[in-house]
Amino acid sequence: MKKQLLVAIMAIFSLGAFAQVNNNALGLRFGGGNFFGAEVSYQKGLSNINRLEADLGLYSYSNGSGFNIAGIYQWVWNIDGGFNWYAGPGAELGSWSYKSSVTDEGNAGFYLGIGGQVGIEYNFDEIPLNISVDTRPMIGLGNSYNPFNFGLALGVRYVF
Repeated sequence: MKKQLLVAIMAIFSLGAFAQVNNNALGLRFGGGNFFGAEVSYQKGLSNINRLEADLGLYSYSNGSGFNIAGIYQWVWNIDGGFNWYAGPGAELGSWSYKSSVTDEGNAGFYLGIGGQVGIEYNFDEIPLNISVDTRPMIGLGNSYNPFNFGLALGVRYVF
């Protein structure tokens, strides 16, 4: 049983040798982080199977504002053609503030989150575009607005 499990794990990770990691990709990640709306997202390829992703989310509305910065190290595995899946550990930090328009009371905080990211993506051959759907579950430490964030998002990036 142990041999079969080891062979299965090695087979899964060997698929990564054929992944198509882009050198650079820049775009938006909609709905990510603490559900701030959109994040500016940058991916930097490190090898054929690894990359770094950095995301910056800013938000402002009538009752509050904040920011979110995330960094993730990712392994990328090819499924078929330009279709990949990826996963890796990450961390985020941010700040938020809120003031009620009804009671005029407010609250604010600064937080650090640790967790990871897992998702699927498609790289188009005809145009320099990458689309992805992923989740970035993070556990908030400190004065977090939300102690656990699921971080489901749709990413659209220009590849160069």
